[in-house]
Amino acid sequence: MPVIKAPAGNTDAPSQYKQPSRKGKKAWRKNVDVTDITKGLDQLNTQRIIGGVIAEKDSADLFVLDVKGDASITKKFPKIKKGLKSDEILAARSAVPAVPMRKRPAHDKTTDGVLPVKRQRKEYVSGKELSRLKRVADGQHDSTIDIVDAAFDPWADEPQPEPEKAVELAFLPQKEKPKKPKTLEQQSISLSANGKPIPAVYVPKGGASYNPDFTEYRERLIEESEKAVEAEKKRLAELEAERIKLEAAARSAAEAEAAEARADLSEWEDDSAWEGFESAGEELSVKAKRPRRKTQAERNRIKRRKEEERRLKHEAAMKAKNAQAERIKQIALEVAEKERQLALEKAEFSDAEEVGDDEKLRRKQFGRYRLPEKDLELVLPDELQDSLRLLKPEGNLLKDRYRSMLVRGKMEARRKIPYKRLAKTKITEKWTYKDFQLPA
Repeated sequence: MPVIKAPAGNTDAPSQYKQPSRKGKKAWRKNVDVTDITKGLDQLNTQRIIGGVIAEKDSADLFVLDVKGDASITKKFPKIKKGLKSDEILAARSAVPAVPMRKRPAHDKTTDGVLPVKRQRKEYVSGKELSRLKRVADGQHDSTIDIVDAAFDPWADEPQPEPEKAVELAFLPQKEKPKKPKTLEQQSISLSANGKPIPAVYVPKGGASYNPDFTEYRERLIEESEKAVEAEKKRLAELEAERIKLEAAARSAAEAEAAEARADLSEWEDDSAWEGFESAGEELSVKAKRPRRKTQAERNRIKRRKEEERRLKHEAAMKAKNAQAERIKQIALEVAEKERQLALEKAEFSDAEEVGDDEKLRRKQFGRYRLPEKDLELVLPDELQDSLRLLKPEGNLLKDRYRSMLVRGKMEARRKIPYKRLAKTKITEKWTYKDFQLPA
């Protein structure tokens, strides 16, 4: 049998006694001298084994005041010879209680803080679940929604009982009952072109299916392609118009600069005349016309000319007035014809369709804010799949619901202003405390 010996060498932790600095993070946890801490812990454990920590005991437990000596002590306690070291070790008893070896009772809930993992047994089906599956197989489905009538109606005519106020709170004003808004009874106005209400969930056509019919899919693909082509043409036309506008602005700016340069040049030529560079032809004198009194014939000629101008101006005004009257009649006829066409179209829509279309809207622009466009519910031919598992999620349900509420008239198509601008107020301190009078 091999002999078990203690490990040779120093058993202390590695330490570095000559370490000038502790600034680095590595120096905090590497080769730190903990010899004094280890010795202190060993001494503390030794004191606990002997009978308790000396620093925590009272002075009466540690010291005894001997008033007079006792000569019989030496007789009571004879001199004992020193025994073996093994007997001394076996005779030593620790003040710390030993760990019990017996099993703990069932009512003892003392644990180590780690709860056992409860594993569900999935090998069998419970009787309750089996009975539910049988009812489902027979066609009986349990209703998971409990319909409960509303117990409180905010718009009810009967007043709700209110708690009585104390006498000291009688001066407070009574709480006013909220008034029912008039628009609550009005039906919301949809934005569809035919005026019909738009359903909350619009049923798509056959071309929007994940496995559509070839004819319906081709028609829808051609229709959406034409819309995309028209939108691209419109965008290119806008870019061309913007380019032409910028070129015209640049051309006008260049012309203005050239005119300004010519004006500067003419001013320089005029200034040169003052410097003595005039030619002989420019020194011609101009005779000033002397004022004289007009004759009667000249006055009559001026009067006839003014009367003729006044008559022509009156005739032009009457001609413009008559033209406006004719234009008003023409506009009235055009409006009547347009209203008749709208009435016919509305009648056709009402006969042909029962619900409104969320794509053909009567208004898409509300001031500076535009109604959000509907997402294109169409996949390209190379993206068609033959299985629902291969489909990729598209669209945003939140945006769809928001646009649906806008086109149905449930919400206003405008940006909400969280607060309104208030007038700026300036707070100053009154100086009335300075208005005092000294006693006489």
